[in-house]
Amino acid sequence: MFCNPTRAWLALVAVLPGLALANPDRELLWGDTHLHTNNSFDAFLNGNMTADPDVAFRWAKGLPVIHPYNRTRVRIGTPLDFLVVSDHAEFMGGIKDVYYDGVQAEDPGPIDRLLYWFGEWRIRSAIDDGTGADFFRDQLPVGDKPPVEAAATWQDDIGTDLPPGAEVSRRNAWQRFAETADRHNEPGEFTALIGWEWSSNPGGANLHRVVVSDADAGRASQFIPFGSTDSPYPEDLWAFLDRTGEQTGTRFLAIPHNSNISKGLMFSEDTLRGVRMDAAYAETRARLEPVVEITQIKGDSETHPEFAPDDDFADYEPYGHYIQQIEAAYEPRPGDYVREALKTGLALEAELGVNPFEFGVIGSTDAHTGLSSAEEPNFWGKMAWDSVPEHKAGDALTRGATGWDMAAAGLAAVWADENTRSGILDAFARREVYATTGPRIRLRVFGGWDFTADDLEAADWVAEGYRRGVPMGATLPAPPAGADAAPTLMIMASADPRSGHLDRVQVVKGWLDAEGAPRERVFDVVWSGDRQPGPGGRLPAVGDTVDRATATYTNDIGAPTLSAVWRDPDYRPGQSAFYYVRVLEIPTPRHSLMDAIALGYDTAGDFPDVIQERAYSSAIWARPAEPAGPR
Repeated sequence: MFCNPTRAWLALVAVLPGLALANPDRELLWGDTHLHTNNSFDAFLNGNMTADPDVAFRWAKGLPVIHPYNRTRVRIGTPLDFLVVSDHAEFMGGIKDVYYDGVQAEDPGPIDRLLYWFGEWRIRSAIDDGTGADFFRDQLPVGDKPPVEAAATWQDDIGTDLPPGAEVSRRNAWQRFAETADRHNEPGEFTALIGWEWSSNPGGANLHRVVVSDADAGRASQFIPFGSTDSPYPEDLWAFLDRTGEQTGTRFLAIPHNSNISKGLMFSEDTLRGVRMDAAYAETRARLEPVVEITQIKGDSETHPEFAPDDDFADYEPYGHYIQQIEAAYEPRPGDYVREALKTGLALEAELGVNPFEFGVIGSTDAHTGLSSAEEPNFWGKMAWDSVPEHKAGDALTRGATGWDMAAAGLAAVWADENTRSGILDAFARREVYATTGPRIRLRVFGGWDFTADDLEAADWVAEGYRRGVPMGATLPAPPAGADAAPTLMIMASADPRSGHLDRVQVVKGWLDAEGAPRERVFDVVWSGDRQPGPGGRLPAVGDTVDRATATYTNDIGAPTLSAVWRDPDYRPGQSAFYYVRVLEIPTPRHSLMDAIALGYDTAGDFPDVIQERAYSSAIWARPAEPAGPR
């Protein structure tokens, strides 16, 4: 019998900073952990009928491929180092099989034959007449129930009248995908990770997770992906991952995504079953969900102006649409956003003795085109249908969110020992990862108690960062006894040479005050040019070189590299706090401006012409020597 590989793996990587490393400086890998192909029912219904996992991996490797909707030859600007194809577990491959071949049940009876024929006819008709998106929305339950109540009746709500043979179709699609991933996996060069999406959506609340594994096709053939049709509750997914990990010797982790449209439930203090989370629940979540997705096509989930009114950059790429409830007014809730979750985690740790929200952050696309396109001038939309500029600018009242509502985002950046399945999952477990909204901003952060500016100037500053401190995603050791110490961050950021220069580097701090209430503050640490903070300590804007008539810009402003050693000026000994770094580019053109110019429009309407792309590091935590709550 196997020991639990996930538990053993996490226990091992927790001590890695103290071990000799085969690759002491580690290498920076770029990838996407969230991509859908024509095996996903909603992707197929929205125009992706041909981009399968093979196309997805070939695009990621830099090969030219055929776009599944407009049929042009397309190619990524800069290839990726790794990719997770994460098709929905629910009805995986089923819609494609119904449309092309029909799903044959084993010995179907006359009623099954009738249901199959009717389902096939409706699906084919919806796709052929261009109403696949409406068919998709009509099939998934939302109703008027609150999410917690909807979850309790989820299986009843979704019904059981699926086409006969749907389970056979799912198993076949999964096996074909796993074999394709193995064929494209090239250790040391390109990593094809086997995963899927668990798509719980009770009452229209997005509680989706992307599951990532270190499995090869042989181990993957021993299980079928767990979907929301099996259970809408996260703890049931976690139990499946633990159980299947023991049975197959596979390591798993789950990545919460797109929390900004979770109706406050992704980072709630209560479980989806409506009970207060306890220490065991918190420990399981922290163990199996060490990383969350902070930015993607459906908007940014870092924070919101309602919760961060003093943060001048809190309004990046807002997204105002719920899944299947396009007409419902969007209401931001604290449980939707990562920064609020990090603060909530500190409070829960003080109560429970364990922090369920001690996670790292990554970006990924959630593209349903089979094309991981996070590059602003090379963005192919959320759905294949969005690849046409006229469709991006379409009527939101008839099709819901349009392509201009979407962000060309994001990317997962991983500091790994090696470009392999195990190397990348190790980095996720250490949380030595970060997110960008698309550009390849190179970012390194170490935390310690005694770093100085001289350390950052040394040739071996990375080695010193590991030796005397901890990298992003880790917890600071206890401060030196008797010293007047404060958390100190050593930060190095470099611009993507194919994108904008850097405007500034900021540190976002969250902490519990003397009364145990959560607080936050954003510090401007280092910036380009000779600007000086004005009244209230606010740094003036960097400027704007974007030509609105041509959608071009220059790097006459900003800096190619920004670095600093920053010491917390407000730290109090014993304070429970977190620190993460946010790096901002100068303004650059948004894809909505490029489309509007191409279409001959005077403007893209209410959509922005420019954006300030950014990177978010995983946090570094400082905590009291003895947590207040029980363990």
